[in-house]
Amino acid sequence: MSNARTARLTRRGLLAAGGALGLGAVLTACGDDDAKDGGADTKGSAKTGPWSFKDDRGTTVKLDEAPGNIVAFTGVAAALYDYGIEVKGVFGPTTTKDGKADVQAGDMDVSKVTVLGNVWDQFNVEKYAALAPDVLISTMFDDAGTLWYVPEASKDKIAKLAPSVGISVFDRQLTGPLQRMWELAESLGADMTAAKVTEAKKRFEAASERLRKAAKAKPEIKVLVGSASPELFYVSGSNLSIDLEYFKALGVNFVEPTEAAKKATGGWFESLSWENVDKHKADVIMMDDRSSAIQPADITEATWKQLPAVKAGQVIARSTEPILSYDKCVAPVEALAEAIEKAKKVS
Repeated sequence: MSNARTARLTRRGLLAAGGALGLGAVLTACGDDDAKDGGADTKGSAKTGPWSFKDDRGTTVKLDEAPGNIVAFTGVAAALYDYGIEVKGVFGPTTTKDGKADVQAGDMDVSKVTVLGNVWDQFNVEKYAALAPDVLISTMFDDAGTLWYVPEASKDKIAKLAPSVGISVFDRQLTGPLQRMWELAESLGADMTAAKVTEAKKRFEAASERLRKAAKAKPEIKVLVGSASPELFYVSGSNLSIDLEYFKALGVNFVEPTEAAKKATGGWFESLSWENVDKHKADVIMMDDRSSAIQPADITEATWKQLPAVKAGQVIARSTEPILSYDKCVAPVEALAEAIEKAKKVS
């Protein structure tokens, strides 16, 4: 990526594309605005009468009835799907180049939703209007109320078409946003007493306790959180990200970027050249699993292959933008617990 292009990136773009959250989104953001249409209707809500929900901006959205035509960021839509709520349209990483569901789409049938934009800064406003949306729902990665993946250039047009709900995933532990998504799904008519839902929550709690015990038993194991791009390797800090803050609270010993590096990126990450990828010593490496980042199996840099954790096979995937249902958050917690349990001290 040229220096000129990098200079044009906004802070939001850096978060979507850089370090803590992966660089590839910007590299693929040159796609056209053609979206993949689907014909899925939102499931009817079991609730009748007026609907309201107070979001994490302090904004209360009020409608005459529970919204039927929901448009949401892909990860939000995936979480709602796990609770039995289907959306009409999505925006954000939804399909891969081969047409399959992106990791952030979870279990959704992506052929049954209208995709308004699949990469950063892509949002087809005309198709959005045609859906006659009742509400737009997204996450927020700052404390300014900025809706994730809603383009800066068209946000005002989008805002005029329907009210919005924002769920914060900034500077708090994972359990907070999980509870907020639970509350949102319940307000939309989801059955939160269903066995699938309650059992998933129990499995998440059990996985969390397992991770707590693993971290306590092996406090010497250092965990580095990374994301790979063609030119740079990013080391994420354990503050600000909901999953890492939660894991740290459970006792996980994270490798931290330098203070100077974190200050330069608002606290999110440190950028390293591939020549300097061995700057930090680690026993376990968690790597960004999103399609916007290079996956470990595809990293060809010799310096990467020489890292002790890589040579020891102690590299696992990280759900950098967790799908906020208990069902989808079980596996990442269990994976980290198992990695620490089995890890050898190599740093």
